Amino acid sequence: MILSVDIYSRNTWWKVAFLGFCLIVGIFSLYFTDKIVSKLEEREKQQIELYAESLKYTMTSDPNQDVNFFFEKIKKSNENNTIPIIHKDGTGYLTAKNIEMPEGLSSEGKQTFLQKELQEIIRDDNPPIELDMTLHKEYIYFGNSRLLDLLRYYPLFQLAVVLVFGLAAYLFFDASRRSEQNQVWVGLAKETAHQLGTPLSSLTAWVEYFKSDPQYDPEIVKELEKDVIRLDIITTRFSNIGSIPVLKPENIIETIETFMSYLQKRISTKVVFSLDNQLNQRNTVNVNRYLFEWVIENICKNAVDAMGGVGSLKITLSETKNNKIAIDIKDSGKGISKQNLSKVFDPGFSTKKRGWGLGLTLAKRIIENYHDGKLFVKQSELNKGTTFRILLDA
Repeated sequence: MILSVDIYSRNTWWKVAFLGFCLIVGIFSLYFTDKIVSKLEEREKQQIELYAESLKYTMTSDPNQDVNFFFEKIKKSNENNTIPIIHKDGTGYLTAKNIEMPEGLSSEGKQTFLQKELQEIIRDDNPPIELDMTLHKEYIYFGNSRLLDLLRYYPLFQLAVVLVFGLAAYLFFDASRRSEQNQVWVGLAKETAHQLGTPLSSLTAWVEYFKSDPQYDPEIVKELEKDVIRLDIITTRFSNIGSIPVLKPENIIETIETFMSYLQKRISTKVVFSLDNQLNQRNTVNVNRYLFEWVIENICKNAVDAMGGVGSLKITLSETKNNKIAIDIKDSGKGISKQNLSKVFDPGFSTKKRGWGLGLTLAKRIIENYHDGKLFVKQSELNKGTTFRILLDA
């Protein structure tokens, strides 16, 4: 059992390491792309500055000089179709480039619209380029290009892809582990049922022989027969593991009472059993009786161990607000510590020196996988006891 726990622990570490690797790749991608964005942002700024200088010289130079055509070439070489630009002249009049304006706006409407766009551009934290026109100053405001925005958000998208891939891989590994566990459970259960078959047949024949011989005490034979019947039930339980169990209406009160009567004679007489039926004539539940009894048995035996063979064990049946049957199994044992509450249903977990740590795990599988119900710790307090709750469809 220690070996199995180590293997599962190692698998968990592999998952954590894999997710950590995915996170590191995502962070590195984020850092690397941010560097590219910063360089592109600086390049676009230089492009706008060059555009602004060419615009300034074009507007202030002598139009009769041949140098003008040189500046026109600079302007054309720096023309862009992606970077949004708003030019504010000395009077505060706004003109725009690469900004779509709604059709049908008046001159005042266009200025109002550009004022709003200017506030959006300012939020990009790009300082405006100042044009000193001697008699007045003009400003060119520019935002981020579409490409720059895409690159800015691309690493976030990339990180999201890595995380989704990591999550998918984690779920795949987890599903593989669960599938492997299920195969082990099924194989072990089938082999156990097979191994019990031969000696059980022999024991059944011996019981029949003792019945026919008057020298044997009938009461002893009767109790022996009960144990043989119990072994047959256990064999049936193991046979049902791994296959789709047949659920049929069973009287839940009768089922629990029968088991309690059997268990009381085989445990300490210092354990007081009690049954509190609060159901309103809804005693029938669809269950597989063999497997359901196994669940009650595992929980009750754990409770008896927790009490050290001395205490009280109470089973309460009630109906919840959402029409489910609730079965509460309360003991007066040592309780479960907070750090162990999340582990009680884990395979291999046990606080007993000789415990296998499979009873509650198996019980949870039977209730949730085969009966579509719920099994959980309703309440636990150290040195006062624990209450397990089973929820089944009525």
